[in-house]
Amino acid sequence: MSLYAIGDLHLHFQSEVKSKSQRRDRKWRKHEVKFSGACQSLLKEDDTLVLVGDHSWGRKLAECEEDFEYIRNLPGRKILIRGNHDQFWDAKKTGRLNELYQPELNFLQDSFEVYQDYAIVGTKGFTFEGPFYLDHRGRIFDWDRTEEAHSWKLIERELERLRRSFEAAKAGGFHKYIMFLHYPPTNIMERESGFTEMAEEYGAEQVIYAHSHGDLRYHDSIEGEMNGVQYHLVSGDYLQWVPKKILD
Repeated sequence: MSLYAIGDLHLHFQSEVKSKSQRRDRKWRKHEVKFSGACQSLLKEDDTLVLVGDHSWGRKLAECEEDFEYIRNLPGRKILIRGNHDQFWDAKKTGRLNELYQPELNFLQDSFEVYQDYAIVGTKGFTFEGPFYLDHRGRIFDWDRTEEAHSWKLIERELERLRRSFEAAKAGGFHKYIMFLHYPPTNIMERESGFTEMAEEYGAEQVIYAHSHGDLRYHDSIEGEMNGVQYHLVSGDYLQWVPKKILD
């Protein structure tokens, strides 16, 4: 029994690809074939796979049915975290998704899942991504203050949701946590954030995140150990479509 994670499948069996890099980058060619093959080789039926957001380009559930069927057919238990492109997923209606797709798919929002003696907690998250203004040497000297102010509202909302996830797990008697976000826990200007502080507050052992694509973005946030917490980027293109083992 092992715990694996990967994010950003961006499936599109019934919808249109909306990313230029996904249409052009060689890493994305037949990525769904590469990924399913890797899963079939690595995962066993008693393993758990956490999919860390951006599952489908479908805007409505009717445009995601084949994408969900693809995910259903992967080995192991599947837990899904909401991503910024998952327009089919209204956070307030997560219960309805679980009614429709459990036990094959488990949509995590304001709750937790169990892996051995760990609670799997998480939310979409958010971080300010600019626009940033660069000088002639490529250094940031300013940024869009209006967008930054808007971002703080979204960050606070996601922190509240994450705390509900932690508190539900704590009320369930859990003391060991693996924390999942879709967005990175920090942006390129930060070394800490409300998300890193909450991970440390509850004693999360690992923080797993996705969202960052392409060579220029892979290292925008924290990697490795910081203040006793291990941070891992699991974007699919970064992992070359091989799920990362988080726990045995």
